[in-house]
Amino acid sequence: MEIGEILKLLPHRYPFLLVDRVLEADEKRFRALKNVTFNEPHFQGHFPGYPIMPGVLILEAMAQAAVGTIARQPGFKPGGLVFLVGVEEARFKKPVVPGDTLILEGELLFFRRGLGKVAARALVEGEERASATLSFALREG
Repeated sequence: MEIGEILKLLPHRYPFLLVDRVLEADEKRFRALKNVTFNEPHFQGHFPGYPIMPGVLILEAMAQAAVGTIARQPGFKPGGLVFLVGVEEARFKKPVVPGDTLILEGELLFFRRGLGKVAARALVEGEERASATLSFALREG
């Protein structure tokens, strides 16, 4: 899924669109890519002299990456919103820095009546940097 298709599914725009490409997605699993670049606004203050991607943005990137799978669920309508409503068991193992290519992957654990849960993780060069269980709710546009 290229950026044009992602823009049709997600309402996010720069500087808050955190997925550059969905590499794979089906009804159960997703895999997406985010190129981490130094010119992203959060690096100005997080942290001067030692820029690292904030953990909350890594969680948001994982949630946005899940759209490839969420879009294949009953009740999803393009133009609707997908709200992140819960984060469980979040773990951050090593910093994500400018120049990294973040691979965001996960699987659907549960989906019923517009509510769901995914197990997600963020990797750089095959090494897990973060993981979490994310809950979401669909809302029609």
